[in-house]
Amino acid sequence: MALWRIRATVEDKPGYLSVLTASLALRSVNILAVQVHTTEGGAVDDFLVDAPDTMSEQELQAAIARGRGRDAFVTRAEAQGLADQPTRALALAGRLVHDPDSLGEALVTLLDAAEVRWRPEGTVVLHGFDEERMTLIDPAGGSYEVLRPAPAFTPAEYARAQALVEVSGALVRRTTDQTTLLLPDGAELLIRAATGDDVEGVRRMHAHSSMLSRRRRYLGGGQMPSEARLRRMLEPANGLTLLALHVDPASGEERVVAMANLLTEGDLGEVALLVQDAWQRRGIGTVLLRRLTAWAARTNFSALVAHTGADNVAMLRTLRRFGVADGDRDGALLTLTLPVAGHRSASDETPATSG
Repeated sequence: MALWRIRATVEDKPGYLSVLTASLALRSVNILAVQVHTTEGGAVDDFLVDAPDTMSEQELQAAIARGRGRDAFVTRAEAQGLADQPTRALALAGRLVHDPDSLGEALVTLLDAAEVRWRPEGTVVLHGFDEERMTLIDPAGGSYEVLRPAPAFTPAEYARAQALVEVSGALVRRTTDQTTLLLPDGAELLIRAATGDDVEGVRRMHAHSSMLSRRRRYLGGGQMPSEARLRRMLEPANGLTLLALHVDPASGEERVVAMANLLTEGDLGEVALLVQDAWQRRGIGTVLLRRLTAWAARTNFSALVAHTGADNVAMLRTLRRFGVADGDRDGALLTLTLPVAGHRSASDETPATSG
């Protein structure tokens, strides 16, 4: 038996697809997978089939025509074609995570394209697709022009390609959001958003932090957070977690030395910091908090709050750099509000009246 890929347009009416499949079955053609692409000209059916070794392309074309299939495209397929389309797309997305510069190659694989060309920004005006050409915006700048003489591109394929581009765009934005912090003593730190892969590094940071530092971060509880809690903190459903990482020049090992969390509820956010003891009093917490407040401003938060112990002088000093006034006190606990740049309260928007 031999693998073939078939694509044909069928009238989008009840029973027409069964006529095509029956015609193929009469020639001992086994359908292994099918996808349906809705187009203005009808339903385009994409089959992966197993046909007798003796069957030629012309015989397959004839079977499709007898089954009322139009504009048929037939080509030999490889064993990797047995992977279903969602699995294939997810594998390519995973490839982008590890190699963000491979978007062009991923588009070729996703679309079984003949060629992909990158065009500089400003050289392509329209983005979209026709039968043989698909043009997509490159999140890093410029455009990709994907070429495939046959079969004709479909709206479903364009949507898949756009989704893959969105994955690439998210990775580009994540890379862009990274920054290098140079400390006064010459040490360099990488500041970036946390991911689920950082659990072990954050656990080690907690282990190298004193009981006092952990108690101040978790307001009385100095125990190590559970793995489940760490994962929720690193990838919050609503909010953002930033890490500061240092690469040991001797060993090359990357270590997490600070973490800043912003958890949200509605248009309010709560911030918290933990800086490993050996890295405290070097301005790291201020930098992390400044990036969180900038993110909150872009996301239209009304205010941020921080809960800290009244004896946590270092945290209070950091917060007051952001214009925080005296907060509300509940025993040994202080709750302070950080203003968010660009936010106007309801009272600010109320027109002044004269008496």
